[in-house]
Amino acid sequence: MSNVIFTSTATARNGREGHVKSDDGLIDLKLVNPAQDKDAKGKGSNPEQLFAAAYSACFDGALNLVADKQGKKIESTTTAEVSFCKDPEDDGFKIAVTLTVEVQGASPEEAEELVEDAHEVCPYSKATRGNVEVTLNPKAVE
Repeated sequence: MSNVIFTSTATARNGREGHVKSDDGLIDLKLVNPAQDKDAKGKGSNPEQLFAAAYSACFDGALNLVADKQGKKIESTTTAEVSFCKDPEDDGFKIAVTLTVEVQGASPEEAEELVEDAHEVCPYSKATRGNVEVTLNPKAVE
């Protein structure tokens, strides 16, 4: 195992229609299954929503680290859309991700390069590489 910097812990009970709680109690959420309950919005969270929150935060951090190392001052907003999909290969399920990244303080070309560089170093991007279809959607904003 690599040199561990820190470990976070959460426990889920009863799957997609259950409950998830972090060991510190900061996350303490009812889980709902939007595929089963079309009116589930606002009634609880789901694994894809939690993954979207985590991936967007991690990616935005990686983007700002990359920009800082390149001496570029930017402001950014990263939105992760995580889709729950049917997997035609095994008749099971999979996820797909679209990362929309707004970069202020960079040209469109620089924004695209920064986002691609961040995708190479982001721990979530590394973890999903080859397993999850990730679409990058960089946008330079004023």
